[in-house]
Amino acid sequence: MRTAVFKSYENGYFTFWFDNGEELAFEDVHPRVLKQYDLKNDDTFIDQEFRIVFVEVPAASDDDLAIYRVESLKPL
Repeated sequence: MRTAVFKSYENGYFTFWFDNGEELAFEDVHPRVLKQYDLKNDDTFIDQEFRIVFVEVPAASDDDLAIYRVESLKPL
């Protein structure tokens, strides 16, 4: 689990900034997480800090590519 701040949802990507200065854009968020936290539509989550768990998943179209999927979020 890492700590990150949710920055935006734009063009199908969920962007988080991590405490080490790294920025990661996630293409996918587990439906259970989106049911709990409507990151697509609720602007109150912008700039909120979360504990985040994510995984790297092979892209369906190309085995050499991978996408990152958010598995869980817990607000801090």
